[in-house]
Amino acid sequence: MEIFIYISIGVIAAAIAVAVTTAVTRKMARSRAALIIADAEREAEDLKKSKLLEAREEALKITSDAEKTANQRMGRVQSAEAKQKQREIQLNQQQSENQRSRNEIENQRNKLNEQYAALEIRQSEVTAMESKARDTLEHISGLSSEEAKEKLIESLRDEAKTAAAAYINEIMDEAKMTANKEAKRIIIQTIQRTATETAIENSVTVFHIDSDEIKGRIIGREGRNIRALEAATGIEIIVDDTPEAIVLSGFDPVRREVARLALHQLVADGRIHPARIEEVVAKVRKQIEEEIVETGKRTAIDLGIHGLHPDLIRMVGKMKYRSSYGQNLLQHSRETANLCAIMASELGLNPKKARRAGLLHDIGKVPDEEPELPHALLGMKLAEKYKEKPEICNAIGAHHDEVEQTSLLAPIVQVCDAISGARPGARREIVEAYIKRLKDLEQLALSYPGVIKTYAIQAGRELRVIVGADKIDDVETEKLSAEIAKRIQDEMTYPGQVKITVIRETRSVSFAK
Repeated sequence: MEIFIYISIGVIAAAIAVAVTTAVTRKMARSRAALIIADAEREAEDLKKSKLLEAREEALKITSDAEKTANQRMGRVQSAEAKQKQREIQLNQQQSENQRSRNEIENQRNKLNEQYAALEIRQSEVTAMESKARDTLEHISGLSSEEAKEKLIESLRDEAKTAAAAYINEIMDEAKMTANKEAKRIIIQTIQRTATETAIENSVTVFHIDSDEIKGRIIGREGRNIRALEAATGIEIIVDDTPEAIVLSGFDPVRREVARLALHQLVADGRIHPARIEEVVAKVRKQIEEEIVETGKRTAIDLGIHGLHPDLIRMVGKMKYRSSYGQNLLQHSRETANLCAIMASELGLNPKKARRAGLLHDIGKVPDEEPELPHALLGMKLAEKYKEKPEICNAIGAHHDEVEQTSLLAPIVQVCDAISGARPGARREIVEAYIKRLKDLEQLALSYPGVIKTYAIQAGRELRVIVGADKIDDVETEKLSAEIAKRIQDEMTYPGQVKITVIRETRSVSFAK
């Protein structure tokens, strides 16, 4: 019991102590809260004051800026007003000046009108005086004004013609001197820059053998071997007393070459009989055909010519076995091509086209068929057939004047062909026969009445006939040209064709001293 009482007293004492502690704590909390509230009120008051100060400063700043902006605008407005006033003053001045100008213009117009009226009066007086003077002149001279005008114009026209003719002659003389000098320079440079060997071929080929006993084997029993060889090659084989030699005769160089190579193989093999001869000839002919094509290709490559038709390449290769007046045709065509390229370069033209035209200019001499056409025209038709360009076709056809020249390539090819053929030793012809043919041409033309002089030029390819202007008229010159051409064709033998040019002219020469 006592224990319980003690416990209860302890619990009561603890509760009293807790209550006292709680009361003290509550009192302290109230005093702290009061302090916090007072501090907060102070801070709020301070913040309020600072914000009020900031607001006043911002208001003052805004007011100051507004006043400054207003002052600036006011200044601009005042400046604009001043400018406007200045413009008004200027406009007023301009209006006054314009008014004065209008007054001056009006005064000048009035003066001009008065002067114009005076001029009209003076013009009428001058017209009357001119009419009177014209009447007086017509009466004195006995000519009307139109007749006098025509005479004056005619005299002026004659004087102008005379002066123009003198000027034209002077220009033409100067141009001829310059042109001849330049042409000589170009031709000399072209010839000097091209060096080609002289090649001369004949219509026979000599086949050399080691001993004369081979001749009997070539002839064969009763001549069957030689007959078979001649039939297979188309070449005449001459076996005579010439030691260690057999002559192959024929105008076709390709056939002579086939016969020569076939004989060489037959003699080297030793088996010579008709069947073997036909076999070897066929084999050699095929080899020659391949060599012709290869030669054509190599020539085109060497000259830098591309895109040739295969048939044209073959014709170029065949030129190796052809000759013209003893000059090898392929060498002549290559030389002409190089000359054309050089001359075209000197003249500022296309050297590739010129080289192509120069190479192909004589292809009419090596066709498979032999039509009745000059080789230049035949070559032009072949070039057209194989789609060569028109200027190249024209250059081929016109290099002997068979057709009219339509491009600058044509005279270049013509000149270079003549240069190549005119080199010393290039072509072979008996001098006496050549000179006689030229003299015969000239004498034939001189036999006609009215002919004064004759000139055979271009190696006898052209005959120039000069007739008297007082003896033959223009119509008779045409008849004379046709008659001379017919006589030459009927009475003379010549290569190619001959152009007859009849010249009739009247010259009037005067000298001013």
